[in-house]
Order: sequence, then structure tokens, then C-alpha cells
Amino acid sequence: MRATDAFRLASMHLSAHKLRSGLTMLGMMFGVGAVIAMLSIGAGAERSALALIDRMGLRNVVVKSRELKPTELAEVRKKSLGVSLRDAEAIAEAVPGVILAAPRVEVEAYKILAPPGKTEGKVHGVSYRHAALTNLVVDEGRFFDALEERTHAQVCVLGGTLRRELFGADRALGRAVKVNDLWLEVVGVLRPEAAGKSGLQGLTVGSTAREIYLPVSTAIRKLDRDPLKSPLDEIVVRLGDGASAREAAAAVSGLLGRLHGGAADYEIVVPEALLEQSRQTQRLFNLVMGCIAGISLLVGGIGIMNIMLASVLEQTREIGVRRAVGARRWDIRFQFLVTAFSLSLLGGLFGVALGVGIARVVAAYAGWPTVVTLGSIALSSGVSTVVGLVSGLYPAARAAALDPIEALRYE
Repeated sequence: MRATDAFRLASMHLSAHKLRSGLTMLGMMFGVGAVIAMLSIGAGAERSALALIDRMGLRNVVVKSRELKPTELAEVRKKSLGVSLRDAEAIAEAVPGVILAAPRVEVEAYKILAPPGKTEGKVHGVSYRHAALTNLVVDEGRFFDALEERTHAQVCVLGGTLRRELFGADRALGRAVKVNDLWLEVVGVLRPEAAGKSGLQGLTVGSTAREIYLPVSTAIRKLDRDPLKSPLDEIVVRLGDGASAREAAAAVSGLLGRLHGGAADYEIVVPEALLEQSRQTQRLFNLVMGCIAGISLLVGGIGIMNIMLASVLEQTREIGVRRAVGARRWDIRFQFLVTAFSLSLLGGLFGVALGVGIARVVAAYAGWPTVVTLGSIALSSGVSTVVGLVSGLYPAARAAALDPIEALRYE
């Protein structure tokens, strides 16, 4: 029997029992769909985590000011000033392996406007090295320099969305932007990127699209801030090659513990450790979801085996006739294997469409990033095909083992 003949007969048999064939394929369809959806969500989460770590810097250690309740804040400030420029200088001088420590302060911006219009966004006072530390890309103009930071210059760099909302299609460089009561000259515009936020292990990094960056010295000296708040919101510590992020974090923690009088008004984030935790969580997620999807495929395989055994009984006389006119056992076995393969293949194809659809729905309505890869499609389709073939082995062997004479007598 040729393969084309076997596929033609399989198609005729499946078409003759459309409802039964469709129900049999459901297990494969849901299994394959679950595998693709699971892998796409996992790949999207991994890409989001990598983007966040890239923003934070894999070779960095971040010291963040901890948010405290007003009652706790007043008590803590009796012992500690909070995360401050003094901490940044001490870390740069005393912790081995540290190349630099760059401070950042967030300004409470109640007004952002320019002569053409006004908008809302976040305002950050940062070091002139902040762009290199967090991989910010300037699309127009430049980032402010060390001299402008030392002289408290009133300059700023805009995010792409803010630049468009404030100036439209007009040129932004050299124009003035007012933040609260402070006028700033625009010296650069960041490369446009998708708005939104990415999070990892409770840490959130927002998009730069609606952000304004100005020298940290300017923000501290010329813009108001709640006196009970920490002078800085965070310090980004860049480590040299060969320095251990975990050891540096431990050294920074010990140093700040002494400087802050034991007050727990800061926290230390190690992006490298966060990335490893994210990968471990992702591996566990993939394992659990893979087991669930595997059970669905197993159930689908059992369904195929069940329907193929029923087909053997239905086609007993037909098998006897074929054997009587010269068909070999291999021909009968091959025909039933092709039928099982066709069921799993069709179920896998519908499952691919279902999985891609689920990934798109999750991305659209849940806001989770999803990435459908060719690898996930190939893996799920391949597993479903193998399960279908394995499930068809026993029914095919049983059909091939039928005695021709007894098969002809079967009613």
C-alpha cells in the first residue's frame, strides 16, 4: 500500500464519522494549545524580565529608599537622614569593586508645561552617568554632562511621548519646559519606546516615554521636597569586572547599617539575583504547565486509541476482504497508523491556532507580554504527533493480527 492510498483511506474514514473524529481530536487540540500558550506566556515574561534587568544594569547594585508609614517615618528620621548623597560618596570610597555610585531623586511634579501646551509625567533628578548606567538611548541632542551637574544647570532630557505632547512636530531642542516653578532648557530627547511598566519580584520599572531627567544637584537645590522624605530615592552602584554583586551588596548593607544608625529605611536590590530568581520561577512555571499540557495530550492519545480500537471492530470484515485479496499484515498496520497520525496531526494544527489565539487574548486583555516562537509550535506539534502514533500502535497491531477467515465471518 502506498502512503497516498493510506492517507486517502484515512481521510474517507474520518470524513464518514465527522462528529466522532472531531471529538477525538479535542484532546490533542487542547493539549497543543495549552503548550503553545504556556510557552508564549513564559517567553514573554522572560523577555520582560530581561528588558527590566537591562534597564537596571546586570552589573549594578541598587540602593532604594524604603517607603514607610508617616508614624514610622517620623521615628526613623530621629536616627537616620535616609538615603543621601553622603551614602553615595561613602559607597564609592569604601566598598571594593565599586566604580561609581549614581544618585537619583524623584520630583513630585504638579505642573509640566511648555509654551505650546502642558502634560503630565514623572520628573527625575539623576547623575550625568545615569544614561550609561541604565542603557538610556538619546535620539535627539545629548544627555547633560558633569559640568552641568556641578553647576546646578537648569537643563533636562525628555521622554519621547512628553516631547510629542509638549511640542508636537516642532523642534524640542533648545526650547523651555517648566517643571513646577522651575524653567528648564531641553538638551536631549530619548528614543521613543512603548509606554507601560515592567515588573520583577515586586520591583517595577516604568517606561521612559513620559519621563523628564534633569541634574540631581538641580533637583535637590531648586525643587521642593518633603523634609521627612529621604533626600534620594535610590543610588545605582556600578561594579567593575570581576566584582561579585552579592558580596558588594553585603558590603553596602553593612556600611549603610552603620551610617543609618541601624534604621531600616533602605533596601538593596541586586538585579543579577533577581534575574536568577526569575529564571528559577520560570522553570518551575514551565514544569507545572508542561505537566498539565502533557496530561491533556495523554488524554488525547487515550481518546485516539479508543476510537481506533472501535474502528478495528467496525472494519473487521473490510480487513478480512483486504487480506483475502492479497493485502499484507504490514499494509493493514500501516493504514491504521496513518489514520491515527492523521487524527493527531489535524488536532495539532487546530491546537496551534488555539494556542496562538489564547496568547493573543492574554496579551490584549490581561496585559501580559506573550511571545509565540517557532520552537514552541514545533515542540507541541511534534509531541502531539508522537503521542498519536504511539496511541495507534496497539490498534494497528490488533488489526494486523486478525485472522482473515474469522474476519470475513464477523458480523
